[in-house]
Amino acid sequence: MPKRKMKTHKATVKRIKVTKTGKLMRLRTNARHKLAKKSSKRKRRNEKLVLVAKPDRKRIKRLIAPALNIGR
Repeated sequence: MPKRKMKTHKATVKRIKVTKTGKLMRLRTNARHKLAKKSSKRKRRNEKLVLVAKPDRKRIKRLIAPALNIGR
């Protein structure tokens, strides 16, 4: 019996960007609502992308691998 094809987790693909070197980047949290109470400095910092945490990388790569043809 043939192995089932791995399916891409579409929600993860929409949230994660992969750099040319293969690093996984994500948006920071706390940048969507209740912005009036947050300082401008904090709001600017939250606009930027950050690296995905090391313990999460393997799991996220497995979720998005079929869409990007990585991890084979």
